[in-house]
Amino acid sequence: MSENSIYQNLTQLGGNTEQPESPEEAVLEAVQNPQADVDYVIRFTAPEFTTLCPMTGQPDFAHLVIDYVPAEKLVESKSLKLF
Repeated sequence: MSENSIYQNLTQLGGNTEQPESPEEAVLEAVQNPQADVDYVIRFTAPEFTTLCPMTGQPDFAHLVIDYVPAEKLVESKSLKLF
């Protein structure tokens, strides 16, 4: 399998993508892991994560770190950011 072919079905990568209006509209995309037979860690960091508190409507801030060991699929990072 060509490495570039794993990206062919992604809809959010490589262009302008609008923010989903609701969590139900959000899409988390993934691609085949070309090294599924190898254990390794992927780290996503979001040092300036912001969200609105559902109770007060005020902004909340966080530093997110997500570590995972992929199996058959890899989470696409832009998709995760929009999710």
